Amino acid sequence: MSIAAVEILVVYYSRNGSTARLARQVCRGVESVDGASARLRSVPPVSAESERAITAVPEQGAPWARLEDLTETDGAVIGSPVRFGNMAAAMKHYLDQTSGLWLQGSLVDKPAAVFTSSQTMHGGQESTLLSMMTPLLHHGMLLVGLPFTQPELPATRSGGTPYGASHVTSASADGQLSAEESALARALGRRVALLAQSLKPAAQAPRG
Repeated sequence: MSIAAVEILVVYYSRNGSTARLARQVCRGVESVDGASARLRSVPPVSAESERAITAVPEQGAPWARLEDLTETDGAVIGSPVRFGNMAAAMKHYLDQTSGLWLQGSLVDKPAAVFTSSQTMHGGQESTLLSMMTPLLHHGMLLVGLPFTQPELPATRSGGTPYGASHVTSASADGQLSAEESALARALGRRVALLAQSLKPAAQAPRG
């Protein structure tokens, strides 16, 4: 039997680039697993204007996420910056549209994980990660975290939590991810991809 091919959706919202940088590291972690690929997507900002039109294609960065991206892939990793200890409205708006998928049970037993970024060390990272987990639990997804056996987790002096990967902008003079933050984001992507493979039957080798 061959290794199961899996695709993991990495979907994020980012205003200043920090969450986007984490997302790219998550993708690297996914694609470090043989047979796994990452589908990188972003969500558009929302405003108080009702039914505000958005461009079909973003001016830069990853393409806009569709609901089909969730059903067409074998797992999902979602990321948002901290907004007063909660996910950003743009990510919540995307998740709020998934009630049809919930009714159909489309995401049941798919692995999922979360990541975030904040300006300060005590800006509400863990509560933000937990806020993103809640709708995933309602969908019956299997949540993946970061264990303390991951050496960068007890060593980090900036971002990184058992609940998911994270980045603290003020801990870096140039706003770049620390070595530990990058490694933890890659580890999170890799863990989701490996779990997705273990849950998906491997393709049968052709019989001669």
